[in-house]
Amino acid sequence: MSAMETDLYEVLGVARDADGATIKAAYRKLAMEFHPDRNGGCKDNEDKFKAVSAAYECLKDPQKRAAYDRFGHAAFQNGGMGGGNPGADFADLGDIFETIFGNAFGGGNARQRPRRGADLRYDMQIGLEEAFHGKSTQIEVEVSVACEPCEGSGAAPGTGTRTCNLCHGHGKIRAQQGFFVIEKPCHNCNGRGEVLESPCRECRGEGRVDKMQSLAVEIPPGVDTGTRIRLAGKGEAGPHGAPAGDLYIFIHVRPHAVFEREGTTLFTRVPITFTTAALGGTIEIPGLDGETHGIDIPAGIQNGKQLRKRGAGMPVLQGRGRGDLVTEITVETPTRLSKEQKAILEQFRETETGDECPESRGFFDKLKGAFGA
Repeated sequence: MSAMETDLYEVLGVARDADGATIKAAYRKLAMEFHPDRNGGCKDNEDKFKAVSAAYECLKDPQKRAAYDRFGHAAFQNGGMGGGNPGADFADLGDIFETIFGNAFGGGNARQRPRRGADLRYDMQIGLEEAFHGKSTQIEVEVSVACEPCEGSGAAPGTGTRTCNLCHGHGKIRAQQGFFVIEKPCHNCNGRGEVLESPCRECRGEGRVDKMQSLAVEIPPGVDTGTRIRLAGKGEAGPHGAPAGDLYIFIHVRPHAVFEREGTTLFTRVPITFTTAALGGTIEIPGLDGETHGIDIPAGIQNGKQLRKRGAGMPVLQGRGRGDLVTEITVETPTRLSKEQKAILEQFRETETGDECPESRGFFDKLKGAFGA
C-alpha cells in the first residue's frame, strides 16, 4: 500500500473488525480534536480532519466498507475491484465522499445557488397599555433591498452574464489532496458558474443596495417582553436576485407605575386604612381596559392578603379571554391622628379583651409559656 493509500482503519485508529459504534466514537473524538474551528486554521490539522471525515464516510456505510475490505483503494478507482464491475457505484473517489464536501461546497454537480438574504432584528419598546390593546405602527429600518436599475441581477442594464471560463459553468473546481479529490467553490464566479458581463454601477454587481424602509407593524393585544413578530421577506435582500430574509420585531414592554405582569396576570399593591381592614369595604381600581374594577375587602383582612378578580388581567395572546387581576392588600397604620381620633382609639383600647386579634394574643401566650411567666 503506497503512502497515498493510507489504511482507513489506521486513519480512525480502530481495528478492522471494529463495530459501527466503535468507528463512530473514534470519528467523533478525532473530528473534535482536528476540527478547523478549534485549531486556528492550522493546515495540517485541517488535512487530518478531512482525512478522518472521509474515512468515516466510507467505513460507516456497510456496502462501501465491504468493498474497501475486499479491494482496498482499488474499489474507488474507475474499473477497479477486478471481475465484473462491482465498482460501478464507486466510480470516482470524489463521488464517494461527495456527501462530506458536497454540503459544504454546494452539493453534487449543480452550481451553487445564490444564498438567501440575512434575517434582521429590530427591538421595539412599548408601554403596558399598548401591550394590552395592541397597536398599528410604522418603523424605519435601513436594509439592503433589490437594486432598481438592474432589478437585482447585478448586471448593468442591457447586459447579462456569461459562463465562467475557470470552472466552465460548473461552479466548482477540483483539487487533488493525497487520495482525496476535494471540490471547492470556484473563486472566480463564487460558485455560480457564471460571471457578469458588466457590473451594475449602482450596486457594483451585488444586486442590492442599502436603503431606509418604512414598514407597517401590527402588534396584537397580549404581547409580552420576548414576543417575536415576523415580517416575511422584509429582511436583507439576497445577492443577485436571491430571496430576501425576514425581519423579526422583538418586543420589550416597559415597566408600569401601577401594575406588574406575570404572563396574563396583573399584580398591584393597594394600601387601605386600618379601619377599612377591620370593618371591610370596597375599593376601586382603574384597569388598563379603561374600566373601573371594584374589589371587595372582607372585614378583618390582614396585611399582605391577595385578592383575585377573574378576567381583569391581560388578554391572551392570539387567543380568547383574559387573565386575572391580583390585588395585594397593604394595611396602613395612621401616623397623623387628631385629638378626637386618639380619644376614640383610647376608648377602643380600654374595651379590648384580646379576642379581637387572636394571632397577637396567641403569640404573647407562647412567650409567657416559653419563659414560665
